[in-house]
Amino acid sequence: MTHAPQIKVPATYMRGGTSKGVFFRLQDLPEAAQVPGAARDNLLLRVIGSPDPYGKQTDGMGGATSSTSKTVILSKSDQPDHDVDYLFGQVSIDKPFVDWSGNCGNLTAAVGAFAINSGFVDADRVPENGICTVRIWQANIKKTIIAHVPITNREVQETGDFELDGVTFPAAEVQIEFMDPADGDGAMFPTGNLVDDLEVPGVGTLKATMINAGIPTIFVNAADIGYTGTELQEAINGADKALAMFETIRAYGAKAMGLIDKVEEAAARQHTPKVAFVAAPKDYVASSGKKVAAGDIDLLVRALSMGKLHHAMMGTAAVAIGTAAAIPGTLVNLAAGGGERGAVTFGHPSGTLRVGAEAEVVDGQWTATKAIMSRSARVLMEGWVRVPGDYL
Repeated sequence: MTHAPQIKVPATYMRGGTSKGVFFRLQDLPEAAQVPGAARDNLLLRVIGSPDPYGKQTDGMGGATSSTSKTVILSKSDQPDHDVDYLFGQVSIDKPFVDWSGNCGNLTAAVGAFAINSGFVDADRVPENGICTVRIWQANIKKTIIAHVPITNREVQETGDFELDGVTFPAAEVQIEFMDPADGDGAMFPTGNLVDDLEVPGVGTLKATMINAGIPTIFVNAADIGYTGTELQEAINGADKALAMFETIRAYGAKAMGLIDKVEEAAARQHTPKVAFVAAPKDYVASSGKKVAAGDIDLLVRALSMGKLHHAMMGTAAVAIGTAAAIPGTLVNLAAGGGERGAVTFGHPSGTLRVGAEAEVVDGQWTATKAIMSRSARVLMEGWVRVPGDYL
């Protein structure tokens, strides 16, 4: 029996924020995978090592967590006043599908560097020393993101002393601006309310803020579901009953937000929406052993991604947190003490993160103009990734 030999595809393995993924230039993909469809999905699944019933992704580049089972496809942008088109694929670990329904805010920090290194940014826009402004078109949600990438001797500077909780080593700071971050074309609050009574069978009726900003997110109060907001991963990810509860909340919230027609459809849309719970500040010890004092944060937030409690915070969810905190009356805003807020520092399982946002009422509806946060990024490996030639 003959077997197809492996093929090799140019790729770069990068960390962005608290995530990492495999980055491709669109023109480097096999021809069949240069357009959306089964060939592209099958290639990315094989690259990452999914679906893996063992949940380890041993035979691929994935790291067996939602933060490390990611792929990015970049191309020169044909959008006016943009440098690069950024398409993000969240690869399921144990199921054979790639979710294209949302963005990855963390990997956005690496998109700017990759775009510069790949020549997608015109050379005359890259300073000899200073900051290069990379104009990113986020193709999943059709939004503009601006990355401010440090440059030294006309090369991307990756090393530095900026520390990001959830990442072990310091690196250069990359400031990210999410412009008009409301996700999609609909209202930022799709139900029309800042707080809803969300009926969740088997759980109860929960106060919920459901917002499309950065990524569709459902916020509930920690106390309403039996938590304090200081939980670390082991408190939730090993509890099947708790994970089932969060998935039920997510499914009914997705239906209420108009993202799906039937709750059963949530299973095929794992990346969005996110579900998170909030609480007022409390002292706690982060997963690294770092002590987080209540006086150093405005609120506590814990969020789930791809069915598990995230080890830190998704960048897109941080945008949702910052935006909701800026709007008086949301659960996020109330957990932070209420009132008008241009920025918040929140506690997550790995430590703290500060995010700023600007929001205003336009024609009777809340809208966000931008959200800002700092991340870091680094190339981990570059060259080729290999996959068996029969991946199709």
